[in-house]
Amino acid sequence: MNFVECHDEPIHVPGYIQSFGYLIGINAVSHSITFFSENIKELFQIGNSDILFGKKISDFPELFQNVMTSDIFESLENLTRRDNETYFDKISINGKIYHFSVFRSQDQIFLEFEALLENPYKRITNKYDNFYINDNDQEIWDQLLGTLFNIINYDRVMVYKFMEDGSGKVIAEKTNDSLESYLGLHYPESDIPRQARELYKKKRKRIFSNVFSEPVKLLSKTFDTIDLTYSSVRAMSPIHGQYLKNSGAASSFSVSIIIDDQLWGLVTCQNSVPKHIDLEDRVQAGIFTVLASNAYSSFKSKRELEYRLDLNSKASQLKSEFLKHNTLFESLVENKSAIKNLPEADGLAVISENYVVTDGITPQRDIIHRIVDWAYENTEETLFISRSFLKDFGDELGLDETAGGVVIYFVEKSKNELLIWFRREFDDHINWAGKPEKKIGIFSKNGEEKNIFSPRTSFEVFKENIKGNSRRWSSRNEIAIQSIRDVILETSHRQYVTIKKLNEQLKKVNEELDSFSYTISHDLGTPLTVMKLNAQMLLKSLSDTSDKNKHKISSIINEIDNMAEMMNDVLQLSRAKHSEIELENLETQQTIQKISENAKLTFDSPNSEVIIKNCPTVLADKTMLHQVFLNIINNAIKYSSKQDHPKVEIEGREEEDQIIYRITDNGIGIPEEEKHRMFKIFNRMNNARKFKGNGIGLSIVHRIMNRIGGNVDYESTDAGTCFILTFQKPKFVKP
Repeated sequence: MNFVECHDEPIHVPGYIQSFGYLIGINAVSHSITFFSENIKELFQIGNSDILFGKKISDFPELFQNVMTSDIFESLENLTRRDNETYFDKISINGKIYHFSVFRSQDQIFLEFEALLENPYKRITNKYDNFYINDNDQEIWDQLLGTLFNIINYDRVMVYKFMEDGSGKVIAEKTNDSLESYLGLHYPESDIPRQARELYKKKRKRIFSNVFSEPVKLLSKTFDTIDLTYSSVRAMSPIHGQYLKNSGAASSFSVSIIIDDQLWGLVTCQNSVPKHIDLEDRVQAGIFTVLASNAYSSFKSKRELEYRLDLNSKASQLKSEFLKHNTLFESLVENKSAIKNLPEADGLAVISENYVVTDGITPQRDIIHRIVDWAYENTEETLFISRSFLKDFGDELGLDETAGGVVIYFVEKSKNELLIWFRREFDDHINWAGKPEKKIGIFSKNGEEKNIFSPRTSFEVFKENIKGNSRRWSSRNEIAIQSIRDVILETSHRQYVTIKKLNEQLKKVNEELDSFSYTISHDLGTPLTVMKLNAQMLLKSLSDTSDKNKHKISSIINEIDNMAEMMNDVLQLSRAKHSEIELENLETQQTIQKISENAKLTFDSPNSEVIIKNCPTVLADKTMLHQVFLNIINNAIKYSSKQDHPKVEIEGREEEDQIIYRITDNGIGIPEEEKHRMFKIFNRMNNARKFKGNGIGLSIVHRIMNRIGGNVDYESTDAGTCFILTFQKPKFVKP
């Protein structure tokens, strides 16, 4: 005995049609009759229907006069160029009005007939565009059902949505209160097997008027099987017929809901007693379903656009926050709440090497480490998503309810950097329309008995508890995680580029330091020694001179010693690429005054007016601070010394968490075209050639300010220059 599973049943070639319809098939080229339903002889009152085989409709004008004179038959060549393009007309046969439909399927043209029925209950008051003014998707489906309920007048109409796992769920329903509600119930995937779903995509309206009526056999001398995929009168499969009987329905009508070219769901209608729906009403139901489907698709697209825009905004903000930190780990930790919330997770773990930082509801640290070890051993991709992690690996990893579902993202496997999002176990249940079960049944076809999986006989609500799973990670959640990945990759690339540039700059600085060290040690060291020896000899030879002159020479010797010491410190700094600095709270008033007085002597500018205003304490290295002010003040006095009224103004002020000094002169100014070279070593401006110097000072200042966590910049015009020194604010010292 043959055995047939539900998904193997050839439902598109049943060999029968339903009793409400009549069918004639003709060859698309020759137009000769190749098959017809057995009941054609009653419709057209033919004594011996065998005479039709191989002949044309036009060969029997007395029988098919009204068919031949119909608009669609006269235009048959033009109307049947493409498969499943159906055209309708109404004709009179033996004094009764029938719907006449024509369509092509492969090399056959189908002529279908069914009696016209008046529907006294039909009421349509909704405008076609009403679907597009609803505020949510549920309103769209509820409105559709309200409209269809008035057209077809069945006991129950409902929207049946296919879920991701293949099962179905009733998400909207309208009844006349004579039947129990199915709203919210789930149906197993086997209720609508694969080949049935494929047919629903091809033939989008399907009616079974009377599940108890005997089907009408198809007759053909040309074909063993006839493909009735696109036929409205195709007989139902025995399995589906039994299923409907078991559910208590005597009539069934369905319309496919197609979203984005996929079978999203069905409008399913059931009646407790046999009832046929007129063809026009079925077509109209299909039109309203398409309108509702398009409205839902538009609504969905609008909501998706709103979500994407909001997500892009949050991602941009997250990116901005990431770039405020020096390392990726710091960026992740400082923004952990935002990273957790974007994919709507309950908890997040940020792992880097042996460091674990969590946010929200997460497992204990030892469990997180076990999950990390498991992920390294069992996942090859950078992203792993599961809603059944607790169910699948709970015993193996010792998980608790905090790890019902997870998303694991490897930021960098080689560095042991990863993110884990957690969702708690979702203690829920599914209400099934009857307990899913399979029983063996027997049905007979063409005298041959076959075993089948018989449809279940009970549709009482069966509650299935769900354990070990979390809420499903939706496509939106996955998009959010992808957005976070993009932010990480982009900011990591930027940090990489920044580090690369810094390394290149460091290489150049090191080269400059080597050159600078050579200049200090060879070119400047010897002249200083000679100057000091000559000054000492001069001091000894001036035994009879005044104390004032002796003091001046002693000051020269002291300054030479200070300069030598300063040079030695700078030389040591240039040689030690990673030398440590000591930041401390330093007062600047005396240093600035002393440097200013000495600079007037050094550059022979006694008339220079140096105005020293507020001098707040700064956080800096003592030696480096002196070197900074020395270079900037010396430059200010030197390059303004040839003015009629040379003037230098020095003022510091506190701004938020910084101390900013401005050293302003009325000197020669800095040309705009020189700006990009101002802090390069040995750089000298063309308008400064008449002044002594070697172009080292500003390079030293720039390097030092960076090292002590500050900054140097300037503003310049023809009227002079203002150098801006930004220092860190002093640390608070407890008394």
